[in-house]
Amino acid sequence: MVSSFGAGGEPSAQRRTDGEFLFPLADWLKGEFAAATLSLHNADRSKLAAEGSEMNVPMRSGLNNMDSSEKLSSVIRRTLKQKLGALVPAWNGQVKDIPAPGEVLAGPCAVIAFAEEVPKSAWAGYRRIIKISPYARPEDGGAEQVEVWSAALMEGLHQVRLEDEEGGAFTCTYLGSSDGDRVDVSSGLVTRSLRFGVYVPETVKIAQAETADSWMAALQGWTRTQLGEEWSVYGDVWPGGYRAKSILWRLTGCSTTTAGTSALEIRKQWIGHVLSANVADVRQTVTHLVEQLAVQARIALTDTDDTRYVTVDEVSADLQADAYLNGQIRLTLQQHIRRPGTDVPLIREIHHSKGIE
Repeated sequence: MVSSFGAGGEPSAQRRTDGEFLFPLADWLKGEFAAATLSLHNADRSKLAAEGSEMNVPMRSGLNNMDSSEKLSSVIRRTLKQKLGALVPAWNGQVKDIPAPGEVLAGPCAVIAFAEEVPKSAWAGYRRIIKISPYARPEDGGAEQVEVWSAALMEGLHQVRLEDEEGGAFTCTYLGSSDGDRVDVSSGLVTRSLRFGVYVPETVKIAQAETADSWMAALQGWTRTQLGEEWSVYGDVWPGGYRAKSILWRLTGCSTTTAGTSALEIRKQWIGHVLSANVADVRQTVTHLVEQLAVQARIALTDTDDTRYVTVDEVSADLQADAYLNGQIRLTLQQHIRRPGTDVPLIREIHHSKGIE
């Protein structure tokens, strides 16, 4: 028999000398339902979100209000302009909005255009498509100069966390070039449009990102112990103002399986995101976490006085995965618990024969 759940906590139980636990399953399910609601919501939606696909999820708080949306776009625009000016000093700060009708661009510069805005996922927030077009004069190299600047933009913005003037954070991801090189008719400048996705998390405070799931709390605590205070560790969703060096653990599924006649096996699947501006830090941290999970093999739960453990069943990493959106680490944890049963007599039946003396 296999039963599936979107998420769930660990039942409190009395510890037995054989390492298993005795508890009424019905009571556990009833008591844990409320605590699991948030994790269930995120896990179900995680399954619906294929990598890179769109989801119909609610916008972050305030985005339905036009004024709030325009204010957020203005903040992102100003932050990007500052970043672009630092990446390409040759533009001399000439990072412009879309030219007005009849306006002619002059000299080396870049133009930012905001495109579609779509909800992305429960944990990543929403995505805004932004097109950045560098312009170069033919006498300065034309297409070759545009190629150089495009490479600088891809390297300086792809999977990079930016912080705005109000302390909010968002991540840029390079999505490709929307067209080939072309010559702007009015100015004679050579240009190319680069598409970037700007991911903005929903306005969830860091304190609200804490979870009542004992497995999640234990996994977060174990991660902090492994990496120290230099890294911030979050659960379920990216919070607003997430730090530059961050770990996010998401619960993506939970199931129970009958293990013999008297035990149940609980399994939970997790995805780990490791985000940092330094690619070497990301690679080293992902590798370290995977190795330590494989070596230690179990994690102590911290919700009761009695020490209990969950066991690492499987762990793997994809170093090429999108750190912010998809996560690099795949982890499965499991625990065996005693299955509830009714009391039965020690002697079920007695057979005798009158012929026995």
